[in-house]
Amino acid sequence: MVGKLIIVGTPIGNLSDISQRAKDTLNNVDFIAAEDTRVTLKLLRYLGIKKPMISYFEHNKYQKGEFICEKILNGQTCALVSDAGMPAISDPGEELVSMCAEKNIQVSVVPGPSALTAALAVSGLPTGRFTFEGFLSVNKKSRKEHLLQLKFEPRTMIFYEAPHKLYRTLCDLNIEIGDRKIAIVREISKIYEEVIRTTLREACARYENEKVKGEIVLVVDGYKNTNKEIYTLEEAVNLAKEVIDNGSSASEAAKEASKVTGIKKSDIYQLIVRK
Repeated sequence: MVGKLIIVGTPIGNLSDISQRAKDTLNNVDFIAAEDTRVTLKLLRYLGIKKPMISYFEHNKYQKGEFICEKILNGQTCALVSDAGMPAISDPGEELVSMCAEKNIQVSVVPGPSALTAALAVSGLPTGRFTFEGFLSVNKKSRKEHLLQLKFEPRTMIFYEAPHKLYRTLCDLNIEIGDRKIAIVREISKIYEEVIRTTLREACARYENEKVKGEIVLVVDGYKNTNKEIYTLEEAVNLAKEVIDNGSSASEAAKEASKVTGIKKSDIYQLIVRK
């Protein structure tokens, strides 16, 4: 008999946000794979549940992942939880789900709270189309390349950030993609929940000396082409070359120039590689 993996969404702050189905699932599985067993233990105590737990996090995900899959293949059912929110979203649980898929292990989900959608909902920014960018790299080069790719992104952008990195991230965003509307959403569902709707420039000035605490989600407005000027193909190619000079590939540069000018990406790309 083969068991299965159940992804269980847990509260991102207020423990009373746990669903009855999530509670029942945690109570009925054979064991729980937890990002931090100390954090999950607090939740289990709140629910009055006692279950065996396996520590599963970024630095042991490959070794423990194989161990967890072996137990499931031997007939046990495992609940995967993160410290808060939906596992496998910008989270090491992604690797465990991938392992299970490769081994044809059944994976099901118990939906729960998500900081991503909660922050988007209260941001006051367009919600119809958005892109989740997770945590920015701490590597300067990778970080810059990532942000340059988003310079002309028309969709609302969502980032996760730690409080001690907030000021640097706000400034990097302002420098690389330009001043935009932003919602800084902090401590979702907790006592000190806060939503600050401002601009990147104003946020940089505010947080230069102001310290913040708690988990933070940044919701940034997408690129708006307010310039109604009609571009020529040559101008589009020159714009693409500027993007290339900042570290992007020819394909990425053609895509960004196309967003700004309205000229086909393929036309821009052909001229770039030809010159």
